[in-house]
Amino acid sequence: MKQQEQLKAMEQYAKRVLSSDVSGHDWSHIERVVNTTKTIARAEGADLFICEAAALLHDVIDDKIVKDPAVALKELKEFLTSIELTSEQIDAIESIITRMSFKNHKEQQELSLEGKVVQDADRLDAIGAIGIARVMCYSGSTGRPIHRPELKPREELTPEEYRNGESTAIMHFYEKLLKLKELMNTDYGRELAKGRHAFLEMYLEQFYEEWEGLR
Repeated sequence: MKQQEQLKAMEQYAKRVLSSDVSGHDWSHIERVVNTTKTIARAEGADLFICEAAALLHDVIDDKIVKDPAVALKELKEFLTSIELTSEQIDAIESIITRMSFKNHKEQQELSLEGKVVQDADRLDAIGAIGIARVMCYSGSTGRPIHRPELKPREELTPEEYRNGESTAIMHFYEKLLKLKELMNTDYGRELAKGRHAFLEMYLEQFYEEWEGLR
C-alpha cells in the first residue's frame, strides 16, 4: 500500500474515533495540527510521513476520548499493521503519541525530531484565539466553570491531579496554556507561539476587567 493510501486510511480511522467529540479534540483540531505539522516538518527536515501519521493519530488513544487507552493503543497497532506499516514505523508513531501529552511533561522521555514537530503543532493549537475557544469548549463538556476567583492555580501537579482535580477554564491558562511558549521544541514553533501567547495575555487582561465590571 502506498503512503498516501496509508495516510488516507489513518485519516478515516481518526475520524471514526473522534466523530462524536465535543470537547475541542474533534476532526477540525486534527486537521489544524496536521497542517501545522507538515509546515514545521519541512522546515526542520523531519520525516514527513511519520510526522503526518502521528499528527493524524495523536488523540485516538487519549484518555479524554477513549475509555481504555491501553486497549485503544492495541487496536491502533493492529490497524497500522493491517495497512502494511513496518514495525519500525509503528514504533516511531507509538513513541510519539504516547509521550507527547502535556500532563506527563515533567517526567517525559526524550522525543524524536518527529515527535518534537508534532508536539509543537499540537501545543500551538492550544494557545491563541483557537486555544481559548478550545478551553471553553472543553470546560463546558466536562462541567468545569469559567472562573472562580477564590481558586488559585495549582503547581507541581501529578498527571491525575492535572486531569481530575478542581479547576476552572481560567485556571487552565495558568496551569498549562501560558507555559507552552517556553516548552516549544522548534524554531518555527517558538516563533508562532510568541503571537499566540501575547493574545492569551491580552485576553486575560480584558477578562478580568470585564469580570469586575470595569471595562
